[in-house]
Amino acid sequence: MPIIEDYEKLREILRNCRTVAVVGISPDNYRPSYFVSEVVKRYGFKMYFINPEHEGETILEEKVLGSLKDVPEKIDILDIFRRPEAIFALAEEAREVGFETFWLQPGTENWEVIEALDREGRNVVPGLCIKTCCQLQLRD
Repeated sequence: MPIIEDYEKLREILRNCRTVAVVGISPDNYRPSYFVSEVVKRYGFKMYFINPEHEGETILEEKVLGSLKDVPEKIDILDIFRRPEAIFALAEEAREVGFETFWLQPGTENWEVIEALDREGRNVVPGLCIKTCCQLQLRD
């Protein structure tokens, strides 16, 4: 089932993941996109940060990219920190570049997009924090 809510499937996704593209990264260390990414990076993932408003800046020692199209390698997880209404366009761009798992942080869920991705057979994790999943030792 592509909508992932099972911890064993989450564990498998995190074990097999090498790259995480964080969409909506903020340079403000009080924003969830910043502190979640800071923790996730400690688990050894290759991180790409996407935010056109901060393109070219450095956040958490990574250069911020303007779009998913700028990521130079396969994206395993799209970790999303955007408003639900922005998810339509993001999903379209994600389909163009390819990805393994569309991970929507709590509060970013757009159920119309989630259901469409599910019908397409894509992995979708709605409303779970990737940081929490890593801290629960779902990734060895």
